[in-house]
Amino acid sequence: MTLDQTRNLSLEELDKECVLHPVTSIADHLVKGPLIVNGGQGVRVTDTKGRQYIDGAAALWCVNVGYGRKKLAQAAAEEMEKLGFHHTFGSNSNAPQIKLAEKLLRLLHEEAGATQMSKVFFGCSGSDANDTQFKLVRYYNNLRGKPLKKKIISRIGAYHGVSAAAGSLTGIPMYHKAFDLPLDGVIHTSCPHYYREGKPGESEDAFSERMANELEALIQREGPETCAAFIAEPVMGTGGVIVPPKGYFERVQKILDKHDMLFIVDEVITGFGRLGSWFGTGFFKLKPDLMSFAKGITSAYFPLSAVTVGERVWNVLAAASPEIGAFAHGFTYSGHPVGGAVGLANLEIFEEEDLVGNAARVGPYFKKAMIDRLGKHPHVGDIRGEGLMYALEFVEDRGTKKPFDMNPRIHRKIAAAALDHGVMVRAVPFLDACAFSPPLTFTRADADETVDRFAKAVESVLGPTSR
Repeated sequence: MTLDQTRNLSLEELDKECVLHPVTSIADHLVKGPLIVNGGQGVRVTDTKGRQYIDGAAALWCVNVGYGRKKLAQAAAEEMEKLGFHHTFGSNSNAPQIKLAEKLLRLLHEEAGATQMSKVFFGCSGSDANDTQFKLVRYYNNLRGKPLKKKIISRIGAYHGVSAAAGSLTGIPMYHKAFDLPLDGVIHTSCPHYYREGKPGESEDAFSERMANELEALIQREGPETCAAFIAEPVMGTGGVIVPPKGYFERVQKILDKHDMLFIVDEVITGFGRLGSWFGTGFFKLKPDLMSFAKGITSAYFPLSAVTVGERVWNVLAAASPEIGAFAHGFTYSGHPVGGAVGLANLEIFEEEDLVGNAARVGPYFKKAMIDRLGKHPHVGDIRGEGLMYALEFVEDRGTKKPFDMNPRIHRKIAAAALDHGVMVRAVPFLDACAFSPPLTFTRADADETVDRFAKAVESVLGPTSR
């Protein structure tokens, strides 16, 4: 392609000519072009045509403190002027990284009961955090003389990123198609989606028991001596906001303990208030060995991720260090000082404005308002979630839970209609569900307006709710 700078092209046309968009249909994009967002304040964003939208998804589950935060811009500017950047290889460090690591560990200890968390490794994205986990599992078992113990078990419907290793941990087919994924050493067990996968007459507790039995059977088939870790989101996000059924994690953790397997908790979405609790780990009383964070740690104002390492793993790494040498893993931008400064300022906003408490208070109101308005719609099968993380799953028939058979899929049509009504929602790639994860500054008034706009969008596609 030859670019001619003398052409007077719009931003939309330039975008179509120059940009390869993530998780986007190339064919559709070349026809429709981009939606260019150029401003935001609170829970609303504005496009280049001047139209305003309620961002019911906080972009990608991440702008937790909302848009237009001058405090975060100031923190970034001050740190850029002071240092800008310096690496953290070979024992180099910086004050923002150190302070943010201490703050994260203190929050995990005090707000999630995760006192076993010992050290923090910083990166840039949730994908690289889970790539780090993939490597840590191998490193840990090699150092303790168990070279066969390498397999990581994820779940069908899970989302853990899109890099080679993290994309393999993801359990959604579209992220594997034509990429030769998953890599060897990653296997997937059943999706614990009680609404969709529960058998007729099966209680939630019995369903959890069956899911645990299937995990145990998988480990036995693969060989317990080869199974190293299990990775899970406290609530499965991109998979469709799937809340774990009663007793599920308690059973899973017993199996992991039995087989000397690490528990990796992916808090990339659920961390930092999304569930109305600081962390999903505390909300569900989980006991992780390793944890992944991104998104809410800076509310996406700066690319930053974190892996926290529990004492069980850290003690092995530290003991082997004199013999093995340097921990030979890291990224140029690991521990970026600007990211550290933005993260610290972001968490100050959380505490000053009690955003975690706000999610706990407004979330149930939002859910009830959605149930009151759409809960009896003949094509709304399930409305579920916790805090400010919800989804509506659509079905052709409520009685049989039969999904729609159409292309484009029904929830994508509804998401497009919602955009026309001025509200952004996430059409997830695994189920026929639209997900909501608005900024944690969301108010009851915002909830009412969002429900009204979204309900009109649903009814414009599927017809009215029977009264």
